[in-house]
Amino acid sequence: MPPVDALRRARLGLAALALVTAAGTIGYLLLGFSPMNALYQTVTTISTVGFGEIEPMSTRERLFTMVLILGGVGTAIYILSGLVEAVVDGELGELLGRRRMERRIAHWSGHVIICGYGRVGRSIAALVATGGTDVVVVDRDADRLAGLPVATLQGDATDEGVLRAAGIERARVLVAALTTDADNLFLTVTARALRPDLFIVARVRQEASEGKLASAGADRVVNPQLLGGQRMAAFVLQPHVAEFLDVVMHDGSLEFRLEEVPVAPTSELGGHSLRDAHIRDRTGALILAVRDGDGLFTTNPSPETVIRPGHVLIAIGTAGQLKALSTAAAGG
Repeated sequence: MPPVDALRRARLGLAALALVTAAGTIGYLLLGFSPMNALYQTVTTISTVGFGEIEPMSTRERLFTMVLILGGVGTAIYILSGLVEAVVDGELGELLGRRRMERRIAHWSGHVIICGYGRVGRSIAALVATGGTDVVVVDRDADRLAGLPVATLQGDATDEGVLRAAGIERARVLVAALTTDADNLFLTVTARALRPDLFIVARVRQEASEGKLASAGADRVVNPQLLGGQRMAAFVLQPHVAEFLDVVMHDGSLEFRLEEVPVAPTSELGGHSLRDAHIRDRTGALILAVRDGDGLFTTNPSPETVIRPGHVLIAIGTAGQLKALSTAAAGG
């Protein structure tokens, strides 16, 4: 919406214009003009259209006309500046800003769409953006989106048009972090209909809703309250392990990172065992687990574990070591 001050200026300007028109008409009536000629002369004078004098004027009448011109032009300039400010700062500014943002998003691929910028959405956006991934945040509340360092779209995330504007056709992941389970359920259904292959992570508040969200198409359903409790319990039972995992995954103060590395069909690692692939010798990264195409994990895999295309390697190492592993897993 346009700023209050700009709207007030526009209203005051219109009131001033009406007052000047009335004063001019009354003035010409007192100078002997007929009612219609008085109004016509006032309007043409204020608007400065240049039609000339409708009746021969005396010196006194011309002096009055000059005063009326100055008052009319000043009022018109005041009105115009107020309207321009209201439009540019308000609806037009919002429209241009949204168009610029949509053009920016239109060039992205593989980005993450976060729907809902509450406490959970805010934390997700900060961590994902830190990892160098492009992020689009969608929320109804314009105040929440003001000044964010990531791309934003104001609107209803359950609306297909808004999701298309966020680039859902090219996105890698969608996060449903709206306020209620019902909204997240509807968002999941809508997003799955638009992109059957999209990876969807949905937030849930009630345990009873977890199954519904999974059935609706969410690939992962996360209960922040439950995870928060589990994390606190980990700090109670194994504080050093919990803190190490936090640092490795999120803190950035350690050299080592924990990452997942998918094995491409063209990878040179495919068909080889961990021993024959010499991953540790060639890259320096350590394989902690292997996930197969059925989603089953093999933790602390033996050297005889065979790597297949479609497997996901869970590895730990430095940024350089993990990059070397990713290159080998991607293949030609």
